[in-house]
Amino acid sequence: MTADAQRILVVEDDKPLRSTLVATLKAEGYAPLEAGSVTAAQQRLSERSVDLIVLDLGLPDQDGMNLLAALRNAKDLTPIVVLTARDNEASKVLALDLGADDYVTKPFGVAELLARIRSALRHGVQLRGAMPIVHVGDVEIDLAARRVLKAGSEIKLSRKEFDLLATLAADVGQPVAHERLLEQVWGSPDADIRYLRVYIGQVRDKIEDNPQAPRLIVSTPGFGYTLRQ
Repeated sequence: MTADAQRILVVEDDKPLRSTLVATLKAEGYAPLEAGSVTAAQQRLSERSVDLIVLDLGLPDQDGMNLLAALRNAKDLTPIVVLTARDNEASKVLALDLGADDYVTKPFGVAELLARIRSALRHGVQLRGAMPIVHVGDVEIDLAARRVLKAGSEIKLSRKEFDLLATLAADVGQPVAHERLLEQVWGSPDADIRYLRVYIGQVRDKIEDNPQAPRLIVSTPGFGYTLRQ
């Protein structure tokens, strides 16, 4: 572990699991911090910034959703990967709507969790510093302020429309799979793909010069969509 290692706060009240996660993250070169409650997590976050939070929901003092909501209401863009035993769709949708970057259910595979952490860290760099504002054509997407301008005029997008566009913008120039878009916006990779097609059409209507011949949001047949610069 180096001095510039990325700091990850593990918020988990199950001590054996928390210790395992901390040891795993150390072995991967990260600098883990740990907390067993929302209060302890808030104290940790007041002491120093972190690059990512792994967040359990069933914590002893408060629901982890409260911490998630408080951070996002404070415009804190720290990536948050929810790690919980709650596997119902309603919890997934709520967590993603509140601003979680990913949702992993227990039991989980360590390799998969690490992959999701790496992905969330990449997106966090883009959102918080390297690319807080994305330009495609005459469209400006302010990921932090959740604001979209076209030729200098603000465009009104619904929450789901913006979440869909932001997910594409986080990997601008790269194809994003249908399943990932469905999970990020609707909370499940198995959600009805017709929802995705409808919302892609709605976003195209608002940002494309010619929605019938889109140049910004293009389809990758059989895979997903790309936001093209």
